[in-house]
Parts: sequence; C-alpha cells; structure tokens
Amino acid sequence: MPSRYPGAVTQDWEPVVLHRTKPKSQDLRDPKAVNAALRSGLTVHTVKKFDAGSNKKGKSTAVPVINTKKLEEETEPSAMDRVKAEVRLAIQKARLEKKMSQADLAKQINERTQVVQEYENGKAVPNQAVLAKMEKVLGVKLRGKHVK
Repeated sequence: MPSRYPGAVTQDWEPVVLHRTKPKSQDLRDPKAVNAALRSGLTVHTVKKFDAGSNKKGKSTAVPVINTKKLEEETEPSAMDRVKAEVRLAIQKARLEKKMSQADLAKQINERTQVVQEYENGKAVPNQAVLAKMEKVLGVKLRGKHVK
C-alpha cells in the first residue's frame, strides 16, 4: 500500500504546554476568591468607586441640576402650524371644479391619498413642495397672502 507522505515519517517530540484558562472578572470579585488570594499572600488591588451602585444625585458643583420641565418648555414649540381654513377650502373647491377625487389628485401630484385628505381636513403641516404640486395641477394659488 503506498504511503501518503513521500519520504520518511517523523514524529514531533516537542513538548506541548497546556494553560489553564484565565479566571473571569466575576470570579475574581467573589469574596471567597479575594480571601483565598489574601491567605496565599498574593497582592489584591481594591478600588472604592464613588457612588457606585447608587442612584443618588450628588450636590456636585461640577454638574448643574437642570429642571427638565423648563428645558422642554423652552426648546420645543408649543404646536406646529396646520393648514389654514382658506387653503383647505381652496383645495377642495378647485378639486371639485375639475371633477377629481382625492385619489386622482394624489396620483397626479405623486403623493398618497392620505396626504390630500390631511390637507383638506386641516390636519397636515403645510409643506411648500406639496402645495406647489397642488397649485400646478389644480391651477389655483395656495401659497402666499392672497389664497384664492
């Protein structure tokens, strides 16, 4: 039977060293492991963390206390502007004059039917791009001071 290896087969007699796995940090924090290390004469390094494990807010001068209610009231606007009544009525009137449904208008301006519904119900936040598309399709002015 032919050999798989061309030439003489040699054995590797180098020593193999097996290492124990390092203990996990959780095991090192175990009080039994700390006491065993102290008894055997090993050095044990302990650190007391400041406010570790507590949920208390210290009276530190480095971190100012912020009133979250005041912060919310200052940074967020009270309400977004909605579509005005005259714009809503102008969209409905122009759409009905052209004998279009909301779905037809939505298709022509490449928006969802829900968008047209929201504009006609006054629930939408005005978007100038959408209003411009509606103006072009309906032939009515919807932006500016003089809405027809």
